[in-house]
Amino acid sequence: MFYISTRGDAEASSKKTFTEILLGGLAPDGGLYLPESYPQVTRAELARWRDLSYAELAHAVLSRFIDDIPSSDLKALIDKTYTAEIYCNGRDPARAGEITPVNWLEPGLGLLELSNGPTLAFKDMAMQLLGNLFEYALAKKGEEISILGATSGDTGSSAEYAMRGKRGIRVFMLSPDGRMSAFQRAQMYSLQDANIFNIAVRGVFDDAQDIVKAVFNDHDFKARYRIGAVNSINWARVAAQVVYYFRAYFAGTRSNGEPVAFAVPSGNFGNICAGHVARMMGLPIGELVLATNENDVLDEFFRTGLYRPRGAADTWTTSSPSMDISKASNFERFVFDLVGRDPAVIRELWGNVDAGGSFDLSMTPYFSGLRKFAFVSGKSSHADRLATIRRTYEKHGVMIDPHTADALKVALERRSARMPMLVLETALPAKFEETIVEALGRRPERPAAMTGIEELPQRVEVMDVDVEAVKRFIAEA
Repeated sequence: MFYISTRGDAEASSKKTFTEILLGGLAPDGGLYLPESYPQVTRAELARWRDLSYAELAHAVLSRFIDDIPSSDLKALIDKTYTAEIYCNGRDPARAGEITPVNWLEPGLGLLELSNGPTLAFKDMAMQLLGNLFEYALAKKGEEISILGATSGDTGSSAEYAMRGKRGIRVFMLSPDGRMSAFQRAQMYSLQDANIFNIAVRGVFDDAQDIVKAVFNDHDFKARYRIGAVNSINWARVAAQVVYYFRAYFAGTRSNGEPVAFAVPSGNFGNICAGHVARMMGLPIGELVLATNENDVLDEFFRTGLYRPRGAADTWTTSSPSMDISKASNFERFVFDLVGRDPAVIRELWGNVDAGGSFDLSMTPYFSGLRKFAFVSGKSSHADRLATIRRTYEKHGVMIDPHTADALKVALERRSARMPMLVLETALPAKFEETIVEALGRRPERPAAMTGIEELPQRVEVMDVDVEAVKRFIAEA
């Protein structure tokens, strides 16, 4: 299995193996890595995979993307990752061994529980594996790495909990100052591990993400300080998320020819990109339902063909803050497939985006061919979130977080009797206490280990939106 850049060519000299791209992040040309071709899964293989444990299924799926790590070593890393002990924060301890159980609200409508990991967010599903993969690869090479990432809320804590104390790894995580929930800030900033560094930038998530990309595009600095990535620009993150689409499909069907719809709250497009990859591999996904909040750049594209990223002044601060994003990094991976995997087209389109512009595919054959990729979209507002949280609790006795509420609201609008609808849960409600209290008038329960986390001492550097200042901080840390 070889990987190519969305902005490069397919010449043999540009192809990379999985371990070559694992620690890297962006490709040297500024593009994102994708498999040279998607591995295909047959119906017979789906039948064999249906009754596997989560760890066994992860090995079966990820072996298709990772063929330069010995299978026995990969299996050991996966078995170490996906255990009931690590994914024990779910609402039903008796089901912890399922890792990602489905909570059926009613026939044909379920919540895929992805928030049972250490930081109570779906990012743990991939990040815990990424931490083990990084440690393994670095030990093999005898090297160290400085991980640089940006977070709008959950990626940062998931990365830091996965990497804390790991040998040969330092983490520098950028977040938007004052734009996350108190719980999210406390999860990150209260960590005192010597290899963890938090930087709050005076801006929005897109500003933090732009700094990360600028550092990665400074190839001399990146090489000198061994800069690596844990954001979903890292292909390993997306690959690990593919697994739970297969797992959820088996939970929602009796046979392998039945279609299933997935509703996914989307900010940076990484989570739903994994669903796109699973579908391209042959998983019978009938629809991928993309849900945005008021920052509806992606919804606008899927409705109109116009991709129009917005600046900090036009990016809303909302009650689903992990989706307060106006430039979705992983969207480039999908558009690469949409335009027939033509890197010249991607270079032209993202040349406009990187220069602060937009692109419009509405009058092109690409947009008319969008239907074959099975995407539909919708958006949700603060009032919608509150109403959905309230209705779900009153009708089903289930408390959901605001991002999951965004997805459920759009899922109910797009639901069809032809196929079950699975809504991807984003986080436990405890991470967004203020919004839950506003919606329900009561505080959400939280795991005992997280009680009083907001009162712990916090360690964070606050900086202006300044690439050079961030590079100096990394160099001097």
